[in-house]
Amino acid sequence: MGVYHSRDMKNTEPLVSALLLLKNTQTLSSQEIASALRVIMNGEASDGLIGAFLGMLATRVPTGEELFGATTVMKECVSGIEFSNPENLLDTCGTGGAPKTFNVSTAAGIVAAACGVRVAKHGNNSRTGRGSAEVLECLGINISATKEQQVRCLEEVGICFCFAPRHHKAVAHVMPVRKELGFPTIFNLLGPLTNPCSAGRQLLGVWDDVFVLPMAESLLASGTSKSAVVHSADGLDELSVSAPTRIAYIQNGQITEDILHPTDVGLKEWCRDEVVATDLEMATAFVQKGITPGSSGAVRDMIILSASCCLFLADRAQSVLEGVKIASEAIDNGSAEKTLASWARASNIHTLSTDGV
Repeated sequence: MGVYHSRDMKNTEPLVSALLLLKNTQTLSSQEIASALRVIMNGEASDGLIGAFLGMLATRVPTGEELFGATTVMKECVSGIEFSNPENLLDTCGTGGAPKTFNVSTAAGIVAAACGVRVAKHGNNSRTGRGSAEVLECLGINISATKEQQVRCLEEVGICFCFAPRHHKAVAHVMPVRKELGFPTIFNLLGPLTNPCSAGRQLLGVWDDVFVLPMAESLLASGTSKSAVVHSADGLDELSVSAPTRIAYIQNGQITEDILHPTDVGLKEWCRDEVVATDLEMATAFVQKGITPGSSGAVRDMIILSASCCLFLADRAQSVLEGVKIASEAIDNGSAEKTLASWARASNIHTLSTDGV
């Protein structure tokens, strides 16, 4: 894997050509970056070529066209899940890389599912040790579920978890280089754009404001049903309860932008420290307590704010403001808590599978 031999020169030509364009400070067309990335994902590139490619791309913000082109290759390689009407599935996967709070998108996905939205939650482990995978495992979810188990969870409970390493095995070709580089690369942006269920609706948080528009442009090019890319003024890849959040909505073939403050939708403004979990146990407790009937405080409001946006994107609410009321009711009537319990049971029912995932 990743070993380069002179006889492979012809195979690596698209990647070398892309490197020359990048060296001359040119951007790549969707076809050029797709051809280059295909060489890498097929295991035909050396670590040196991979490192040069990722390093050069990381010197600037990728264009929406580059992200879209790269995502097409990721989708070619993904071990996907077939589900009816994927355009109506919702994903809440973000890029990570922002100051850590707790697993807001995971909790919001649970609340959205409790409100009747089908959620294909895409996620991974985290360098902090408290990513969506770790927290869901603590909550009793089988994160290594087979495709059959994932589909059953979607059908019976309305939510499943797509553990990234099990669906994106071709990414193994770049993992050693990414670890050695030690800084975010384009792959940190591509993961959230490549939902294994082909979810047509997304709430996607990014770690830096500069990525909001390119990610929105990529989603637009992909034909997303209705999505939003968010970054808050206090640096979070989430809708924040402690600062205004920039939102780029993608719907009806266009991108529109808005700034949302928690007080705009009837929520209180909180100090960011109140939503920061310091370890896995605390992060898990935040999710559990935040969806408990009668709960209150910053954690609950943070979950409700993201969940309300999910409901708007899924057309279950006419606005984020209306979504706040619906999400709050789902928590207080016990629906969110019951959804989590049902999900844990369904994900652990044994299913014979030959799909390898």
